[in-house]
Amino acid sequence: MANTRTAPSGTPTNVTQKHTKGGIGESTLRPDGTLKVTGEFAYSSDMWHEDMLWGQTLRSPIAHAEIESIDISEALAMPGVYSVLTYADLPAEMKNYGLEIQDTPVLANGRVRHHGEPIALVAADHPETARRAAAKIKIDFKELPLVTDEASALAEDAILIHPGRDDHHSGHVPHPNIVHRQPIIRGDADEAAKRADVIVTGEYTFGMQDQAFLGPESGLAVPGEDGGVDLYVATQWLHSDLKQIAPVLGLPEEKVRMTLSGVGGAFGGREDISMQIHACLLALATNKPVKMVYNRFESFFGHVHRHPAKLWYEHGATKDGKITHMKCRIVLDGGAYASASPAVVGNASSLSVGPYVIDDVNIEAIALYTNNPPCGAMRGFGAVQACFAYEAQMDKLAAKLGMDPVEFRQLNAMEQGTIMPTGQVVDSPAPVAELLRRVKERPLPPERQWETAGEAADLRALPGGLSNTTHGEGVVRGVGYAVGIKNVGFSEGFDDYSTARVRLEVINGEPVAMVHTAMAEVGQGGVTVHAQIARTELGVTQVTIHPADTQVGSAGSTSASRQTYMTGGAVKNTCEAVREALLEMGRRKNGSYHPAWAHAELLLEAGKVVTDGGEVLADIADILEDEAIDLELEFRHRPTVAFDLVTGQGDGHVQYTFAAHRAVVEVDTELGLVKVIELATAQDVGKALNMLSVVGQIQGGTTQGLGVAVMEEIIVDPKTAKVRNPSFTDYLIPTILDTPTIPVDVLELADPNAPYGLRGLGEAPTLSSTPAVLAAIRQATGLELNKTPIRPEALTGTL
Repeated sequence: MANTRTAPSGTPTNVTQKHTKGGIGESTLRPDGTLKVTGEFAYSSDMWHEDMLWGQTLRSPIAHAEIESIDISEALAMPGVYSVLTYADLPAEMKNYGLEIQDTPVLANGRVRHHGEPIALVAADHPETARRAAAKIKIDFKELPLVTDEASALAEDAILIHPGRDDHHSGHVPHPNIVHRQPIIRGDADEAAKRADVIVTGEYTFGMQDQAFLGPESGLAVPGEDGGVDLYVATQWLHSDLKQIAPVLGLPEEKVRMTLSGVGGAFGGREDISMQIHACLLALATNKPVKMVYNRFESFFGHVHRHPAKLWYEHGATKDGKITHMKCRIVLDGGAYASASPAVVGNASSLSVGPYVIDDVNIEAIALYTNNPPCGAMRGFGAVQACFAYEAQMDKLAAKLGMDPVEFRQLNAMEQGTIMPTGQVVDSPAPVAELLRRVKERPLPPERQWETAGEAADLRALPGGLSNTTHGEGVVRGVGYAVGIKNVGFSEGFDDYSTARVRLEVINGEPVAMVHTAMAEVGQGGVTVHAQIARTELGVTQVTIHPADTQVGSAGSTSASRQTYMTGGAVKNTCEAVREALLEMGRRKNGSYHPAWAHAELLLEAGKVVTDGGEVLADIADILEDEAIDLELEFRHRPTVAFDLVTGQGDGHVQYTFAAHRAVVEVDTELGLVKVIELATAQDVGKALNMLSVVGQIQGGTTQGLGVAVMEEIIVDPKTAKVRNPSFTDYLIPTILDTPTIPVDVLELADPNAPYGLRGLGEAPTLSSTPAVLAAIRQATGLELNKTPIRPEALTGTL
């Protein structure tokens, strides 16, 4: 029986735009933009159902312990409480989930492995009632020793985070507490080191960064009359969620109907399951709609974070500046559960050499299981940590050789035709040297502007800003450069595809295209680009974007800088098929009236069928009449292969993308305060489908890189493995006052293998902005600074 419940308020609806042009290459406005800036856009936390309950999660206050008993009686006895669920109440044989390795319990079963792990669920008629009821659940814990770092994880007598694991990575790792290991060996690094005139080494530490999206995890689960459930949720990947949710509910996938609700940012943090399963369990247990919304404190425990890392590097170079070899070891802390750690290891290892030509390398990357918070996907995905380290190494090499740091990078820069350490040939433009040239040649902002401004001096231009702590006495300028390389799309043999459904019909006398995909619009602007593609390929002015749901095939994840390439490619391909179907319909109906139908190259423009010479043959509306063309097609990029587990060789990536930064900072060396004055960037985007969106993405990614350079870090107590700063009071992110001028220089060097020649662009600017800022601070202070983020005490020597 179909679900006949009233749709909740805040349910996504079709978004329609009408433009006379608005095709690819134009900076059309976002269809959701006005709604968002005026506060009218419905986010997932705004969802409402008239008879809904509120869900609450009880989480572990301890990082590692056995659960000896759970008493829910007081919680159940509270007025207004409808249900309390624990592991014993899970309805299906499958009780774990996970993106790749199903090692994450829906609710803790006898053991908690990290601070904040879910143990019990409550549904009540008011959110405060649910919260108070959860607090009344009594749990007896027996604390266990902690695994918090590489030494404790890999010790001979180490406690195993997942004893008896039998996943597909377990057979090739040297220790059960290693999630995945990827070596890459090419040439002979030891032999090449003998040719080096200089060798530099470095040990680097990268802190744990939070995605810090503004919209908290939230959603609404509505039980259906067919025994299924409708879930309205903010996520990055509807079909991945579906494949994890249905088995633990004991339902076939067709009975779990998912619709994307308004998403308030993601950056990788919504690629894993958060409240989706919990809300569905409570809705099915109570037969009532259940809404769950995390507060900011819980959000810090409700999603994965960026992997903190330790990185050891060695580089050598000849006296004329050519890099001879590279050795590195990267240790990523994956926390208690696997999440996306295996893929992050693959990225960190395969991209650890940077955008440079180095023939002889010896690389190892591993991810650990520990009792720290789980870590997974975040913008840049393994390449960020590596870029921070290898760019510091480039500056060390240049300094030791007495060379300009930009010229040294340019001398060793990869280009089209370069062979990666994995053996893969870079077969599209790789303008690394040109990107560096562009940021270096940009005029520098004036120094010490406050000294010439007199009474008009703006305190915000000084380190410390409005706190009025700096008056310029100890302020020193620094300039730093960095460049990075990032892959685009899912790699290592993953069957990465996207689906698009396109319907062309006449409504009120006009041809209208409807585009339906499962793409998660998380702020990247995909809904804008999809409409632009449809206008370009179908020649219509009016395009409707259908809400994303699981009633259409998968669009894959909104991550890995892949959506414009992949789902944009699917929309393009499907529109092309619709266009051919329309032209064939026109040939059948009108072919006898004009020979061009049979022989000319036909185009769709401004609602008409025209020849390549501009002659109008027919109106699209007249060809369609009361018929519709409705097609759904998949799009795949060229195949990749898994990296060899011994040598790391293989064509593992689809596409590479590059960005460079120049950071200008002013540092009060006495107080340890930093003001980033400018973060200039240059990036090759292949083809800008919407330049306004392109610039916005580059500036946003640059700002996230700035954050991890100077302020952002989740602090985990090494003695307790507890998170010490789960709030935006103590976890700092850049505000408008911290964000500098970000001039953007866009190159458009087409990739012949990609739709329209485009290049995924969202992640690359996050890589190189961090090391550029660090390089500038190093130049200003003369300090080595091998850890992110840089804190005042590191600059003043008062640690």
